[in-house]
Amino acid sequence: MRTVDLIEKKRDGARLTAGELTFLIEGYTRDRIPDYQMAAFCMAVLWRGMAMPETADLVAAMVATGERLDLRRFGRVVDKHSTGGVGDKTTLAVAPLVAACGLAVAKMSGRGLGFSGGTLDKLESITGYRVDLSTAELVTQLERIGIVLTGQTADLAPADGKLYALRDTTGTVPSIPLIASSIMSKKIAAGANAVVLDVKVGSGAFMKDLPSARLLARTMVAIGKAHGLVVTCELTDMEQPLGRAVGNSLEVIEAIATLRGAGPPDLLALTRLAGAEMLVLGRKVRDRTAGLARIDRAIADGSGLAKLRELVAAQGGDPRMVDDPGRLPRAPHVATLRAARTGYVKAIAAGAVGLASVHLGAGREKKGDPIDHRTGIVLYAKVGDRVERGAPFADVHHAGRPADDAAIEAVHAAVAFSARPVPRRRLVLGRIAG
Repeated sequence: MRTVDLIEKKRDGARLTAGELTFLIEGYTRDRIPDYQMAAFCMAVLWRGMAMPETADLVAAMVATGERLDLRRFGRVVDKHSTGGVGDKTTLAVAPLVAACGLAVAKMSGRGLGFSGGTLDKLESITGYRVDLSTAELVTQLERIGIVLTGQTADLAPADGKLYALRDTTGTVPSIPLIASSIMSKKIAAGANAVVLDVKVGSGAFMKDLPSARLLARTMVAIGKAHGLVVTCELTDMEQPLGRAVGNSLEVIEAIATLRGAGPPDLLALTRLAGAEMLVLGRKVRDRTAGLARIDRAIADGSGLAKLRELVAAQGGDPRMVDDPGRLPRAPHVATLRAARTGYVKAIAAGAVGLASVHLGAGREKKGDPIDHRTGIVLYAKVGDRVERGAPFADVHHAGRPADDAAIEAVHAAVAFSARPVPRRRLVLGRIAG
């Protein structure tokens, strides 16, 4: 079997067998197949797609490259995942809230992809926080405090770790089979019984339109069913950034505010929704209404914030940054953008804001680039808000490099105004469940 023959087969639109996919994935994981050939295969998949059974075989091949964690002694384990969006820091709030409600949370997160920020990059804004726990450390910590937020271990779905980084730098991120297999291979390998998915839709997401998002959601529900997992998907709007902060330490600050009950309304709404759904699938509550009430209590009594503090300390981070977010890294310069005239925010191009944050250093332009955790954007208005002439509508936190001027201008251009009132955007666009 030759790699080039399988690349050509997929290029020409044919379906690969389970054996052929195993050959590719195992060969790439063991460094027998180079990056350039796997990049060509990923591009062929992007253009030609995969049949549902073929995608399920791809997931199985990826899971088989490592161990499959057995977490049955912790009861029912529910995972949560977002397909990625600009300003999406929901996991940082949801995971500690759910853990505070008594449901074990063992989540393997990823780095930023394209203009979408990564949970691991955000967590590393916290001095000392470790995202490289071994499988043994993961299990020990879960037993001790009931929550783990880490990167992929070397033992669990190692194929995805390599493919994830490769896709980010080869223009092959927005492929439904590759997105679905990446997400679901991690969830299956990590021992989840159920998964709550947030599929983002819009200019700031990899799924630009609702039909594509529905197809991705149905694909992941079907993969889950084939592997014995219950999967529910919320389809949520990403035509504007989620919350107000975009950029690593800025998003951590906003997540902490949300755990204190003071976060932006849209972020709080998604946090409550995802948390309630996790508690329902984890059989901790009877229905969503009861789940929302439990999440609200964990915010009000501070137990969610306390669990985040406990998590940070357990993984080597400085818990003082949870108590005093002012200790988190801050950029040395802030450019304030002000409205030229009184009007209403008509649109905020989420994708453009996300790319601007990458150019500021908050994301990676190529594989291996360092992250500047200090930089990013804070928006003071959302679509539908009225902004008075001269009032600030955004702050751009930057390092003071000459190239930052272009990113600042890109943020300015991303926010469009109207003289007439504009309706607010709907946050939740639909739900698909297995």
